[in-house]
Amino acid sequence: MATVQWYSRVRNYEAELQVCRLESVPVEFGDYHPLKPITVSADAHTDVTESKSRRGGRKGSTSSSSSSSSSAAPDPLSSMLDGTDPLSLFAAASASEAPALSHAAGSGELGRKRKEKEEEGAVGLDFEPWSAKRGEILARFTTTEKLSINLFMGSDKGKAPSPGSAVSEKVRTRLEELDDLEEGSQREMLNLSQQDYVNRIEELNQSLKEAWASDQKVKALKIVIQCSKLLSDTAVIQFYPSKFVLITDILDTFGRLVYERIWSMCSDSRLLPDSFSVDDVNDTAKETCLNWFFKIASIRELIPRLYVEAAILKCNRFLSKTGIQETLPRLTAMIRGIGDPLVGVYARAYLCRVGMEVAPQLKDSLNKNFFDLLGSFRQIHGDSVQNQLVLQRVEVPVYLTLYSPAINWTLQCVSYRAPEALLTEMMERCKQIGNNALLLNSVMWAFRAEFVATRATDFISMIKDCDEAGFPKHLLFGSLGRSLACADPPESERLPILNEAWRVITKVRSPQDYISCAEIWVEFTCRHFTKREVNTVLSDIIKHMTPDRAFEDAYPQLQSVIRKVLTYFHDFSMLFSMERFLPFLDMFQKDSVRVEVCRSIMEVFIKYQQEPTRDPVILNALLHVCKTMHDSVNALTLDDEKRSLALLINGFIRMVSFGRDFEQQLSFCVEARATFCNLEPVMVQLIHTVNQLAMETRRVMRGSHSRKTAAFVRACAAYSFITIPSLSSIFSRLNLYLLSGQVALANQCLSQADAFLKAAVSILPEVPRSISVEGKLRSSEGFLLDFVNNFLSTLLVVPDHPEQGVLYLVRGLLNMVQDYTWEESSDAKVRVYVSALPLLSAMSQETYLYSIAKVDSNETLYGGDPKFLAEINKLCETLIGQVLDHLKTLGTNEGVRRQGSLAFSLFGCLLAHGDLRNNRLNQLSVNLWNLSHKHGYCDTRTSVRTLEYIKHLGQQPNMSHFSDMVQRLSLQSRA
Repeated sequence: MATVQWYSRVRNYEAELQVCRLESVPVEFGDYHPLKPITVSADAHTDVTESKSRRGGRKGSTSSSSSSSSSAAPDPLSSMLDGTDPLSLFAAASASEAPALSHAAGSGELGRKRKEKEEEGAVGLDFEPWSAKRGEILARFTTTEKLSINLFMGSDKGKAPSPGSAVSEKVRTRLEELDDLEEGSQREMLNLSQQDYVNRIEELNQSLKEAWASDQKVKALKIVIQCSKLLSDTAVIQFYPSKFVLITDILDTFGRLVYERIWSMCSDSRLLPDSFSVDDVNDTAKETCLNWFFKIASIRELIPRLYVEAAILKCNRFLSKTGIQETLPRLTAMIRGIGDPLVGVYARAYLCRVGMEVAPQLKDSLNKNFFDLLGSFRQIHGDSVQNQLVLQRVEVPVYLTLYSPAINWTLQCVSYRAPEALLTEMMERCKQIGNNALLLNSVMWAFRAEFVATRATDFISMIKDCDEAGFPKHLLFGSLGRSLACADPPESERLPILNEAWRVITKVRSPQDYISCAEIWVEFTCRHFTKREVNTVLSDIIKHMTPDRAFEDAYPQLQSVIRKVLTYFHDFSMLFSMERFLPFLDMFQKDSVRVEVCRSIMEVFIKYQQEPTRDPVILNALLHVCKTMHDSVNALTLDDEKRSLALLINGFIRMVSFGRDFEQQLSFCVEARATFCNLEPVMVQLIHTVNQLAMETRRVMRGSHSRKTAAFVRACAAYSFITIPSLSSIFSRLNLYLLSGQVALANQCLSQADAFLKAAVSILPEVPRSISVEGKLRSSEGFLLDFVNNFLSTLLVVPDHPEQGVLYLVRGLLNMVQDYTWEESSDAKVRVYVSALPLLSAMSQETYLYSIAKVDSNETLYGGDPKFLAEINKLCETLIGQVLDHLKTLGTNEGVRRQGSLAFSLFGCLLAHGDLRNNRLNQLSVNLWNLSHKHGYCDTRTSVRTLEYIKHLGQQPNMSHFSDMVQRLSLQSRA
């Protein structure tokens, strides 16, 4: 081992601090602010302006602009404060260009066109599209009955005729093909399951696209006609709404293909814009469009002819400005010829759907459809429909629900941005029709919640008059409750409304029907009433859902009740004082659901609890909630789930405070440790909490009851010492041992601090070479070095134990580092040795850099004893020798970069902490500098700054040796 003699540099920390302090300059504040825009004085501004005006006509001169720029340079921060950001400039530029455009095009004409475009524009984002309802309908209306379908069987007649055929021959051929379809060119498939039926419809949709892509337009039309015919079949009536969704998907595809085809033919040189007029359409496109309408007009059956023409309704734009406006009333009148009321109501829904897409401004057609629907509503109770229901064994209430999607959609179209007076008219018309519950339900669904809420009392009166047998009243109250959850009725009517609604709801016998309606009205209750009314509602729900464990089939609705209560009640002392709230939670027996509910409660508590609490009601309840989450953790629980639960529990622990009752706080932590022992992040939080408690105790109780305070602090230390070994993470244990030792030192508990630090040193060999960080294996070396450096900085203020040797903790740490199994290509061990040198140098000073009040460090214990200083120097010499030996092993090509970096680190350490007046130590520093620059891997900028610092030191009193030293230091760059 290389030998060297060490001498620590004598430090005067106070003097060094004074030298390093920045020079303070007095500033007159007044209007000054560093972010204030830079301003130019009035005289300077005048000069610049005059200069610009004098030279404005000289294009080639730039001197004035450059001089003005130099006198007042633009400040990016001030420009942001002035609001002159790029977006503002762009908006200003656009605004300045707008008048010119308006003048060129004629401001009156442009304004008129813009107004017309807004009036005729598509519906806004506040209109719920059909696509949003599609999935719900398919999921709701299902069947186990067997279904049938007619599959198209293609024939060669669909091939294109020869080029020499006359136009009349083409028309005749295509008409014959249509007749061929209607006269039996088809095959019926029976006994299909629902999924098979859906698959066959999807095959037809795909066949339509393939036929269109291969230019077999007539075949495509045949597929659409046949699919449309399926909408006249109500053999399995429960499936009809889903069938309508599937078939109209095909109709939408066909309508889009036809429109895009004609649109692409409208101009030879360019495509038409979306806002084209009839005058922009060429004759070829118009002829093709007429040809399609003629084909559709030749369809014999009403339903396919109606649906297919509705599918290409938008194509009327190619023929006439008023084509759509004229066609919609005709199609509306055609629907009156459909005998089955269910088929008719869905036909009207499709026509309204297409109408809203192509001409939403034509409200008269939408209203006419709905009023026709009202006129045909009496058919529902006719003999033909009743006989059909008997034949298919379908109850009337179930049958009426089949109408809901169509009526709801029609009313949504009618009520979109409609005036409030229209709702009044709708209500009057509903009153004139007997058994109007279905219509009334749809009206409440469709119109704006504000309109419904102001008429809530009128709606309740109408609901009372409805026939219970046709449409259950609890469903009507459910629809009313949805509106009242979004808008407030008059304050004087709220309690009567709740009483009337709950009088009906509480009589519902079916638990599923009951909770579906009650869950809606919980929000109205929480929104407008106190905990007394909410407690009554919760009690009624428990009463209905407990018998026969009915709650097991209603977890989603019960969870919704909890969420709504938590939305409006953030005062947890009030929440847990409700007698029925905790019994309500007991209904969640399924583990996963119970944990989810507890999670919801804790999220709300953490979000809204502003002040720490010691309320025993809150603490007991939330301890139970958190224990439920903790007990759900098992060997199969994912790490992300554990972290999420621990985060919520830690949030609760941080909000618990007993003020100056520190013993009660510690008792709570003891109870929490026993409760949450399976979640390591919670245990870590508890140890941090106890350490904070110990520090707070010392601060508050300073000067009074010193013995009692010391005993309590020792109890906190015992808590941590017992808890830390239970942690599985080695670095959590190391850091908490160190933190707890620092807290014990700060509280003058020297024996406890000594125990913590020795425990940390003893488990260093357990540190693995790699650890898991966020699911990935990473080397532990960096984490270990950080810990050791932190540990070394603490050892400066730790006094030696009287029964142990000098520097026993430092030696123990270095011995553990020496024996630790480092990676073969690692310099970590010797870097620890380099890090230990500043500590040992600081220990040799007469006055330490920092200390702890009422704790005598080694500076006091040894008082600069020569034997103590000799031990320090000897240990430093040993460490430097170890580093130098390691540097020799790095002389190969693979290690020269590491050698240079390590040599420069040791050089910096000697420069800062060694007494370089010693010639041998001075020469060692020069050798280390030359070694670090030998291969040119050292950072040149860092080297230059280091040399400048050494030169600066050489100018200080009694520092001439640095001036001599800098002459021997040279810079080398890598060739």
